Amino acid sequence: MSSVARYSEAQEDGRRVLRFAGDLTLSRLGPLPQRLDRLKGRGFVLDISGVGRMDTIGAWLLHRTARERGGEIVGADAGAASLLRQVGEADKPIKVRPDPPPPVMRVMDQIGSATVLAGRTMLGLLAFFGAMLISLWAVIQHPRRFRLNAVVQRFEVVGVHAFGIIGLMSLLVGIVIAQQGAVQLRQFGAEVFTVNLIGRAAVKELGVLMTAIMVAGRSGSSFAAEIGSMKLAEEVDAMRTIGVSPMEALVLPRVIATVAMMPLLAFYAAILAIVGGGIFCWISLGIPPITFVQRVREVLTGTTDVWELLIKAPVFGLIIAMAGCFQGMQVKSDAEEVGLRTTTAVVQAIFLVIVLDAFFAVFFTSIGWL
Repeated sequence: MSSVARYSEAQEDGRRVLRFAGDLTLSRLGPLPQRLDRLKGRGFVLDISGVGRMDTIGAWLLHRTARERGGEIVGADAGAASLLRQVGEADKPIKVRPDPPPPVMRVMDQIGSATVLAGRTMLGLLAFFGAMLISLWAVIQHPRRFRLNAVVQRFEVVGVHAFGIIGLMSLLVGIVIAQQGAVQLRQFGAEVFTVNLIGRAAVKELGVLMTAIMVAGRSGSSFAAEIGSMKLAEEVDAMRTIGVSPMEALVLPRVIATVAMMPLLAFYAAILAIVGGGIFCWISLGIPPITFVQRVREVLTGTTDVWELLIKAPVFGLIIAMAGCFQGMQVKSDAEEVGLRTTTAVVQAIFLVIVLDAFFAVFFTSIGWL
């Protein structure tokens, strides 16, 4: 039968010995914890050779008493010794917050995580591009599956509705470039070459690059938000269920429309940037419009600037549309992710456009297109 836990105190070899008896279990402890708390002094010897049964609570009581009083536990059999050892190993402080890693390790971890994420995103974009090519080939083999109405509607959204903002932006950028160029060239008495600066910069870089950034902000974000909302509402899954390919119905019309409209928008932006620069030259530098136009024609004649614009624009359009559609397809959980993916689509598209623009600049220079 089980008995109530108790102890007796004796003096042996100059040390106080507490001899425990009974069962050190939760149900049989009784007033024992309070008695141990009222003990005075330190350096006890806790003899548990007379203990019958002992559970975790009893082991913890002994361990705590030995720890706080600087005591020693003796007389434990194999089972009791194992239980006391486990209780002692578990008696460690628990931190509510872990120690922050060193700054260098934290920075390296962030760099590594960003690198892994960038690599996965690039692989995802390549896989998405491959799936899009497969869908395009399927549409070419079965022309009746081509959604002309959807493409025309995207022409309006990507191109027609963007004329106003892109035109105003290009006009103002042309004026700014002309003003800044004239200020610098005036120091050398070469203000007349402001026309050369405007003509080549607008056609070679500003027109296509500023247009790509604006289209990424307008259309790329729109694509990601639209497709992301459809994913959230399970409309994309419903399309697959009824046998409609989301790549053919949602992605291809947007990509085709963006690729087709980008050269037109870029050329339009370049023309308006030249017009803006011409207005500034007429008002500020006294260069008549006829003279300005003739000078621009001389500057651009014989150059490959227009060809560079027409080559870069469709590629930038492809990147923008793919980034927007890809990020939209990645939406899975909630409405907050739609906003995050939309932001990611814009940032990703602008970053890739700038990287490709740098690549094109090096490539065209290497083949002699200066």
